[in-house]
Amino acid sequence: MCGICGFTGATEADLPILKAMCDVMAHRGPDGEGQYLDDGIALGHRRLSLIDLAGGNQPMVRATGEHAARITSPALMPDGAPCAGPEALAAKGDYAIVFNGEIYNYRDLRAELEAQGWAFETNSDTEVLLTGYLAWGEGVLDRLRGMFAFAIWNRSTRELFCARDFFGIKPFYYTLQEGAAGPQFIFASEIKCILEHPAYERALNEEALEQYLCFQFSALPETFFKGIFKLEPAHCMTVRADGTTETRRYWRPAYDFDESRSREDTVEAIDAAMRESVRYHNVADVEVGSFLSSGIDSSYMAACLAKENPDIKTFTVGFAEYEGERDEISWARELADELHIENNSKHIGEEEYWASLPRVQWHMDEPSADPSAVALYFVDQEAAKKVKAVLSGEGADEFFGGYRIYQTPFANAKLSWAPKGLLRGASKMARGLGVRGANYLERASETPEDWYYTNANGVAFSPEERERLRAGKRGDEGALVPSPQELIAPAYAEVAGLDDTTRMQYVDLFFWLVGDILLKTDKMSMAHSLESRVPFLDKRVFDVSATIPTRLKADGEQTKITLREAAERAIPKDWAQKEKLGFPVPMVNWLRQDRYYEQVKEWFTGDLARRFFNTDELVRLLDEHKAGADRSRKIWIVYMFLMWYKIYFVDQTVPEKPAA
Repeated sequence: MCGICGFTGATEADLPILKAMCDVMAHRGPDGEGQYLDDGIALGHRRLSLIDLAGGNQPMVRATGEHAARITSPALMPDGAPCAGPEALAAKGDYAIVFNGEIYNYRDLRAELEAQGWAFETNSDTEVLLTGYLAWGEGVLDRLRGMFAFAIWNRSTRELFCARDFFGIKPFYYTLQEGAAGPQFIFASEIKCILEHPAYERALNEEALEQYLCFQFSALPETFFKGIFKLEPAHCMTVRADGTTETRRYWRPAYDFDESRSREDTVEAIDAAMRESVRYHNVADVEVGSFLSSGIDSSYMAACLAKENPDIKTFTVGFAEYEGERDEISWARELADELHIENNSKHIGEEEYWASLPRVQWHMDEPSADPSAVALYFVDQEAAKKVKAVLSGEGADEFFGGYRIYQTPFANAKLSWAPKGLLRGASKMARGLGVRGANYLERASETPEDWYYTNANGVAFSPEERERLRAGKRGDEGALVPSPQELIAPAYAEVAGLDDTTRMQYVDLFFWLVGDILLKTDKMSMAHSLESRVPFLDKRVFDVSATIPTRLKADGEQTKITLREAAERAIPKDWAQKEKLGFPVPMVNWLRQDRYYEQVKEWFTGDLARRFFNTDELVRLLDEHKAGADRSRKIWIVYMFLMWYKIYFVDQTVPEKPAA
């Protein structure tokens, strides 16, 4: 796990720019730093060392010629600190790589390459990745098992090859700008690195704001910074010397349900795939820990890791209990005792939660309205005190049908006999009378394409609410703002022949998972120089999940049906069958307290808010929430955007790090 950056059109005079880009993401890699500068390219790297601690420094350069291995990388000072200045530059070579992530099957690939005659000088996965690219070209991507974002410079063709992993676990941002000598391609693991390059002039992308209000995260390929884009998951691109780029999708998820396999065999396949994935994700030259919550995902994963390493450390955070509800910590401690593993925990106080918000938004690069991102910030902070890598449970819901919203098609099926027009009329009548059931009737009259775009449905702003909030505040009132449904439509079209629940899962893979879940996972762990590994998001685990019929994933009564049964082989049945709760951040209660109500209201009535929103609508949301209606997520969406905008466009300074 590291941080990478670079740009084309470089000369040796650009070393200070490259160094500044590396410095601003020092939190991603405190163990080493290196730069590569050649005529036409600058590559920078910050290293968090987990594999081949001594030999895996980057940028890594390889000379070719009869499978020879002549590897060079930046030097370190005697105490292990990175060199600064020109002495930190990697030597010239035919190919140079900067790589962020982990290739978990690198030992398997190395053995295959050695059998072909390739030689190696380090024990790092970086050298295997670079050598694999030399041996197989773009085909190396199909062989990788891991999380990655990387760039490889071909000195002879003066081309840069970039790629991002299958599910978008690791971020890759880029922009094309006009430099003094022509087009410049600038890339980095974090947007804040690109902002350090003088060729880019920061400007807000208001189209991103429009969709953020409905999705609660940045949902477009173009980020909140105009002209800065994300390389999409499972995509690679070639950047040529003339500034032209070619982007390709190298992998697409495919579903092939196996109706002939028994339920017992399905459970066995899941358990075997998960145990193998955890074993691969435990590969490191440092200790790997695990998060542990009250949910099945982290509980199952931690139990599998405990089989590999009985001395594992697990980490949990929670909040003070409200109205007698149990918090995450008490649940986690109980399971840790059952599994005879160590658990480290921390209660997050409301003062430190609110104090951390500016720093969290700075680390996120783009506004994030997910309150659990802050909880992740604190659990990562606790884990980083004892380990350098942890396992985390992201991806289980999207693969195995874990969200309760995936049960909606089963509920809708009960009204399949009723004419759609009748259902729509009944929904309108129920809404007008203020009685419950209006949403249920409306959704039963529609397909998922009509109403479902992510898990933000119902908590974020609807297109109609967005219009009331933004009317008169857009720079171009004649511009049509696409609806979330229009934005999601291409993803639905790719799986048009599948059942409703599977199509919802597919949409979440490329929007909710990558835009919300994985973004906060990467940014919050890296804020504390901690690597977060996600065993569920393994290509072979997906391959198993893609063969499981929907009826064995979710139905009207239960979610993650066969995953729960697989988990029973590692954790007690009562735990495996627990209802999904999500992370219980007490935001609803906090925003009803006078202190926080007034704090947010001051933001909602200020000049900054008036620039983007109709403030009467914002105050109405606050008052409705204080009176008893839950408007907390909508309030948080606007509040986090305003805070983020002030940090990046008004103050343009790094917020202070809250006290640990």
